[in-house]
Amino acid sequence: MVSQRDREILRDDLRARGTKLSAAERESLLKGYLPDPAELGTKPAPQPTASERRKAQRKTPIRTFLKSQTHYLAYAFTHIIFGIVVRLLQAYHAVVDRIFAIVYHHHRTPELIRKDVKNLKRLPQHLSTILTLRKEDDALAVLMDEVAELAAWSSCSGISQLSVYEKSGVLKSCIPTLHQIITTKLASYYGTPSHQPILQVFAPHHPVHRSAPISNTTDNTAQHQTLTILLLSSTDGRETLVDLTKTLAEMSQNGKLSPEDITPDLVDAEISEITTQPLSMDPSLPDTVLKPEPDLLLVFGPFLKLDGYPPWQLRLTEMYCTGGRSHGLSGDGEAVEYQGYMRGLWHFAGAQMRFGR
Repeated sequence: MVSQRDREILRDDLRARGTKLSAAERESLLKGYLPDPAELGTKPAPQPTASERRKAQRKTPIRTFLKSQTHYLAYAFTHIIFGIVVRLLQAYHAVVDRIFAIVYHHHRTPELIRKDVKNLKRLPQHLSTILTLRKEDDALAVLMDEVAELAAWSSCSGISQLSVYEKSGVLKSCIPTLHQIITTKLASYYGTPSHQPILQVFAPHHPVHRSAPISNTTDNTAQHQTLTILLLSSTDGRETLVDLTKTLAEMSQNGKLSPEDITPDLVDAEISEITTQPLSMDPSLPDTVLKPEPDLLLVFGPFLKLDGYPPWQLRLTEMYCTGGRSHGLSGDGEAVEYQGYMRGLWHFAGAQMRFGR
């Protein structure tokens, strides 16, 4: 314990910045409080015995081994349980899909398709779907056949507007061929051209391909029935918004448009104009205007993937994913099958349209 006198001497020396005491005086003052160097020698630590060393070496590895094996066992058990559940669900859905495929097969008969949708509370006026161009050699032919099947099902169901999204836009480059394939497919459902709907196929910034109306027919209902197909790609989404933004900015900088005039209504009108242009070229028929926003979006695949679909058109759209549980035209889990199409219509008929309320 440092005495009060020595403590005061050291404090005075510190206040004077070490000028009152010399180094020797400070050393002699603190020497009495330091231990003897001879007493600082350390005693050697006792050596563990052989049994203690074996226990120390064996203790940690056994616990670590048991812990890791417990984790592996729990992981394997969980994986097995979930694997069995997933397989059972896949088997169940496969059986259900096969039953639906037999019970609700259309047999390319419009009357049977109308019967299937007759009791639904509502049908979408504008149906949209997302299709994918696969990597097979005949991928384009398969894709166009899928579009033709969807067009025939929609027409028979009373849906007059169908938009097909394919990311790469390959369908836009072969609109005349696609029009001919759809016409052939409709003929296999309806028979003679006099009973077929008037087919209109177009894409943004592309000319309209339209089947000629049949005159001198006794079936006026079939004559005036119109099927409008809109082809979309990724360029109609983000790139369209970017181009519109640049155009509005340039017009504002050049004084042609006031910044206060750029409102969501203006943007909506400009974007919707691309997909709502009048399509009827025959003055004897009323203009057909495509509804800009689809009521139902069907995704044929294992999960819901918009894949760059134009976002402006999906604000109020009901979306349905078939789940990829069937194996039809595509053969890779993204099949376009009639039972998946019908499940989408059933889902839409039972959905609650709250519109944000």
